[in-house]
Amino acid sequence: MAMKTPGVYIVEKDAFPGSVVEVATAVPAFIGHTEKAILNGKSLLKKSVRISSLAEYISFFGEGPKTKFKFEKIKKTAPKSGPKAKKADEEKPAPEVETAEKVEGIDINSEKYLIAPQEKDYSFFNAIRLFFENGGGSCHIISVGDYETPYSMKLMSDGLAELEREQEPTIVVIPEVVKLDFNSCITMQQAVLKHCNKMKNRVAIVDIHDGYKARMPDFDPVDNFRGALGVNYLDYSMAYYPWLETNIVPDNAITYENVHKGSILSLVELLKSEMITPLAKEVSDLVAKHDQATKDGKEIDKEELGRIAKINARIAVHQTYLDQLSGEAKDVNTKGSGEKGAMTATDKADLNKALLQLSPGYKQVLTEIREQRNLLPPAAAMAGVFTRVDQEKGVWKAPANVSLSSVKCPAVDITHEEQEDLNVTPAGKSINAIRSFLGEGTLVWGARTLDGNSLDWRYIQVRRTIIMLEESIKLASRAYVFENNVANTWVTMKGMISNFLFSIWKRGGLAGTSPDSAYRVSVGLGETMTPTDILEGILRITVKVALVRPAEFIEITFQQQMQES
Repeated sequence: MAMKTPGVYIVEKDAFPGSVVEVATAVPAFIGHTEKAILNGKSLLKKSVRISSLAEYISFFGEGPKTKFKFEKIKKTAPKSGPKAKKADEEKPAPEVETAEKVEGIDINSEKYLIAPQEKDYSFFNAIRLFFENGGGSCHIISVGDYETPYSMKLMSDGLAELEREQEPTIVVIPEVVKLDFNSCITMQQAVLKHCNKMKNRVAIVDIHDGYKARMPDFDPVDNFRGALGVNYLDYSMAYYPWLETNIVPDNAITYENVHKGSILSLVELLKSEMITPLAKEVSDLVAKHDQATKDGKEIDKEELGRIAKINARIAVHQTYLDQLSGEAKDVNTKGSGEKGAMTATDKADLNKALLQLSPGYKQVLTEIREQRNLLPPAAAMAGVFTRVDQEKGVWKAPANVSLSSVKCPAVDITHEEQEDLNVTPAGKSINAIRSFLGEGTLVWGARTLDGNSLDWRYIQVRRTIIMLEESIKLASRAYVFENNVANTWVTMKGMISNFLFSIWKRGGLAGTSPDSAYRVSVGLGETMTPTDILEGILRITVKVALVRPAEFIEITFQQQMQES
């Protein structure tokens, strides 16, 4: 301050160094297909949008699809018989016969039926719901297409490229990547790992392709994943096995409307065999009995005649239900008060309720559809777990030994012995297990990155804590860019970083009984810099921290001792 006029001048000086603000640690970014992507008439397609609730997601991106399922009986192909067929078999081996036992399906009334999505089964919305159910909060959504857009590695790559513009996300999840073929899925996951290594401020939670299947000698989804993923950037990623059987889709969300119109008549045949055929046979037997009584000149039982009438009335009611269902397949229905005779929502609900009460097979079909819709990979749920643990305990707490919400059970039951190969392997690609424990529910039972053989980056909390410390200090240090590279600046920055690390240590984020054993900040000429560094405008600061690691293996030794008294 220039003092040229006599008077009193006030000079205020800062007494304290600048402060480091801890960055957010659990802000996932999800990439996938949505029902819509629009806000105030403007498209949100392939744009990163920050939301904080499921309601906000629905307002921007809509809800889930009404996926239609194919339903058909699996026919057994009988082998040919006769002299010609025998001769042909001797000349040329017959192709393997496709029987019901060799095709995936479910058993209903001693018959095998195939139930599978008729079109693409978009699961992004259910993954987001699972994220919020498990403690999720603010996140970024990148929509790469609607429910008419086919799955494409190119679209997912475009969404990942858009994510490079965002600095806030700390977790990357692409729930629908497992919908691609195996090779495309692995290629996309490798791109995500490379993206995280490039950005240095986020990790990836990747899903295992076909992770709902058990590990078998002829097909092992875990070994396939490990063998194809490669060895690059593993410390920025973690994987979980198996997939989850959830209850995100409730019972009342699935009706006959989830059966494709081309399969409705097959469903009608199943219902007819349960609802009408047994009653028709009972009537036929009673009529035959009465006809025989008439021939024998015996008196006809009037109670049985009344019973025939009641059964015929029930058959008529049941047939009405089947006619309504058949009309739905043809978009023609005389029941209901809707336009052109179409069934109203109330009529459809009544029909569905009646069929559930009358047909065990119908209930079994809907249950199978619901279970398929509820089978989800675990990455989205784990993103929610990361958020919940960070908020309750801190990023330095391992996201393990916590229960999963809206999850019935893992798709594959893993034993203690089976987890040994998942957790510790010579290749180092550790897979975190999700297991069921009696009386405790479904728990996350692993806290390792895919770089399981690294002493530096073996644990998830270590990698994520370092990212938090690096980003927090990096952002705070920007205020000192172009400041004079002198002792005053060094002392100020050292004090700022030390104060931040002290607050982290007090909250349990660093190991050590004292601050000196928990962290060390070094800066200065002859300590971290040379005179040449100063001439070149380089200010070097060295930060060493003792990070907290989980007690993954607890050994309690018991030993007998001699009686002393």
